[in-house]
Amino acid sequence: MDQQRINGRSVRYLSLMAREYPSIQAVSSEIINLQAICNLPKGTEHFMSDIHGEHEAFLHITNNASGAIRDKIELVFANSLGEQERKALASLIYYPEHKLDEIRASGADMCDWYRVTLHRLITVCRATTSKYSRSKVRKALPPDFAYIIDELLHTHYVELDKEMYYERIISSIIDLDRADAFILALCELIKRMAVDHLHIVGDVFDRGPHADVVIDRLMAHHDVDIQWGNHDILWMGAAAGSEVCVATAVKNCVQYDNLDMLENAYGINILPLALFASEFYSDNDSSVFTPRKLPSEHYMPKDLSLYARMHKAICVIQLKLEGQIIRRRPEYKMDDRDMLSRIDYSDMTITIDGVKHELRDKDFPTIDPSDPTRLTESEQLLLEQLTSAFKNSHRLQTHIRYLYSSGSIYLCYNGNLLFHGCVPCNDDGSFMEFDCDGKMLSGREYLDYAECLARKAFYAPEGSADRERGRDFMWFLWCGRNSPIFGRTHITTFERALLEDKSTFKEPKNAYYKYCDNEDFALNILHHFGLNESYSCIVNGHIPVKAKEGEGPQKANGRRVVIDGGFCRAYQSQTGIAGYTMFFTSKRMRIVAHEPFGTTDTSVFFENDIQSKDVIVKSLPQRLLVGDTDTGAVLKERIDDLKALLEAYRKGVIKEAQ
Repeated sequence: MDQQRINGRSVRYLSLMAREYPSIQAVSSEIINLQAICNLPKGTEHFMSDIHGEHEAFLHITNNASGAIRDKIELVFANSLGEQERKALASLIYYPEHKLDEIRASGADMCDWYRVTLHRLITVCRATTSKYSRSKVRKALPPDFAYIIDELLHTHYVELDKEMYYERIISSIIDLDRADAFILALCELIKRMAVDHLHIVGDVFDRGPHADVVIDRLMAHHDVDIQWGNHDILWMGAAAGSEVCVATAVKNCVQYDNLDMLENAYGINILPLALFASEFYSDNDSSVFTPRKLPSEHYMPKDLSLYARMHKAICVIQLKLEGQIIRRRPEYKMDDRDMLSRIDYSDMTITIDGVKHELRDKDFPTIDPSDPTRLTESEQLLLEQLTSAFKNSHRLQTHIRYLYSSGSIYLCYNGNLLFHGCVPCNDDGSFMEFDCDGKMLSGREYLDYAECLARKAFYAPEGSADRERGRDFMWFLWCGRNSPIFGRTHITTFERALLEDKSTFKEPKNAYYKYCDNEDFALNILHHFGLNESYSCIVNGHIPVKAKEGEGPQKANGRRVVIDGGFCRAYQSQTGIAGYTMFFTSKRMRIVAHEPFGTTDTSVFFENDIQSKDVIVKSLPQRLLVGDTDTGAVLKERIDDLKALLEAYRKGVIKEAQ
């Protein structure tokens, strides 16, 4: 026997393990424990995408776990509670603080209500936690009530000798005026155990009112990953100090009435922009730039011309910066998108695809026709103020650091491949190559390179070439030609603002979308990423599924799923629904379609849930266990290490602690 190796592991490594497991008994117990965990059913994965700042709908769907909690209530109470009682119980679990206030205000006998409700919540909690190990449930228990909840979950009412014990616990909770706190703890535990892992497949940010609230909830979640969407990348780039991303983010907020989030949530002052617009565009007809959505907050000014001037001013700055970055980075191959340099300023027209178009607005006092992408001194000063505000917003920086730490461009997880946009492809379906520092990369290698550059934008030293290149690349990922996150040839910001001809608004998709509904193509991508399970599939967001036109979320004979179904209210007229979510349990993959959400207040008061329905349920050939998952692979490797340590103890290579 090689005294320096035990089953391929160095004695030094095993000696370090021995500090944690100092005896044969300790090692054996841990092996038994881990092997038992490997034979439990895998946890439930919940997939969401394209939230677009719609915080109320997002919060509700995370509260009801896409209907999974209501399913548990139906399972245990279908024959013993009426429909209204089941709805009331579900609403309590979703919004316990609101419902407790409502119940107290109703004048109900609280002692009686507490007793009945606690019994019901414990029953639902048992059903929700039943497939997890007792150890895992204990780790999820709120510290203040850990012992009590553990006892109630494992002390069954039908055991007559424990009936008095069970009832005494309930009575003590009520008598000590701890019922409210205990109900809150039970509701949170139910919601936590209903979903073991949450996947967000891109676009937390965009038009919705409060992406900040969404990120706060994600940061409080026990286990979540995020695949960056193009709108996330835009805000990440802005927080990293990319001036073009800052200008674009501000422009979008002005255009879609997100100033509340910009100013109140992130503390970014828009007054300098308003003053700039008033000074340089006051004699300017800016009606073409009237925002699509005007401020609804009662405290916001309703001067429509001011908002139009602000929108125009920041849009011009954005277009100038885009022209600069296109010239600075010829490797992006986007010369045709330097739109300000293509304008014929003698007659204020632009030629696109051989067709001359007259601009809807011809008055641009800050553009020098001889050097159209150069910022004026005042524009540069404004931009520096805005960029500094993004870089110094503590809450924004905290949120963006979270997106970096919990996110990635793509993720291989438990046999599935998750990414927001696409794997860029050529017209023949082959992977598109990109020049990356003189080396041609494609497919997974290119996505890895893109993620590395995205991280340099935020983490490379300030002033370094890596940071500057990363910042520019964040703009490319946001809207660059065939970016893996954007997935189109170009974005028509200029055309939509300044041209009348809607045929110029087209944004051709990358060839990935030409082939991605083909099963062989999807399988080729899965295999390229090393995913070969019989159930493996690609999970995408980004392109809304037009359900009202008969389109479904499952593609490529089940090898690809699109779960962008219109979370954002602006897209619901196109999709006909309010989004898809997906569940991946130990037994099946389940896709759920959701109807539009009202408000939290109406949901609480009227006990209205989002109307959801299963659109696809795909049963797995056999139940998946923890041992079949990525976590299981780690546990099995740990078991092998422990077995090597056990052998080392038994052969005397390592001595047990006394």
